[in-house]
Amino acid sequence: MELSLIIPAFNEAERIVGTLRSAIAFLDTRPWSYEIIVVDDGSTDGMGALVDDFSRRCSKVRSLHNEGNRGKGFSIRIAVSHARGEVMGFIDADDKTDLGALDGAMAHLEQGSDGVIGDRTLISSDIAIPRRRHRQWGSDLFRWLMRRLVGLGSFPDTQCGFKFFRADVARDLFQRQQIDGYMFDVEILLLAARSGYRIERLPVSWRDDPDSRFKPVSGGLRNARELIRIRRLHR
Repeated sequence: MELSLIIPAFNEAERIVGTLRSAIAFLDTRPWSYEIIVVDDGSTDGMGALVDDFSRRCSKVRSLHNEGNRGKGFSIRIAVSHARGEVMGFIDADDKTDLGALDGAMAHLEQGSDGVIGDRTLISSDIAIPRRRHRQWGSDLFRWLMRRLVGLGSFPDTQCGFKFFRADVARDLFQRQQIDGYMFDVEILLLAARSGYRIERLPVSWRDDPDSRFKPVSGGLRNARELIRIRRLHR
């Protein structure tokens, strides 16, 4: 089975090479053939040049570049349109979720699931570094708001950066996706649920990122606006 691993990234020059090396070290020990697609979302810190150089030295890595900062959802949509694998999925550029969960994800997909998502709320998930208190409060508020506006009560963790789909399912979902920003995960899962796709939740090993650039107030307001837009788009 061939895997397309997508890594959307913006201004991750300090971490992207380490993330790529970690992913390659893991994937080289597994039986799947693979490609890694890094999408540079208009970075201004030289990250794009680093990835281009890495891809010239490693044929398993491909680099795509957005014209300007278009958003995580836009970046993954573009990558899916270029991906060649039988399975397509994405992780975060900061490497917060242990890629070891991919063993379970691939097993579910081989057994007939349409998609697999990491879920940090599952009791068997390993949270190595918990969220700081204000970020946990923001996450709880987001879940409440999401349930009120969109539903998706069966997916308590929509935002974990670990989601994998059969190629035909990924293409279907991302062709219909319209949200370019962070809330694209919610839209994708809403589309999947309404399409009757079988999406499995998988425990993951995860650690919080103390260097996160998410702003609780401005980011929270932006996410709320996107949730309202998703509700309007998919009434």
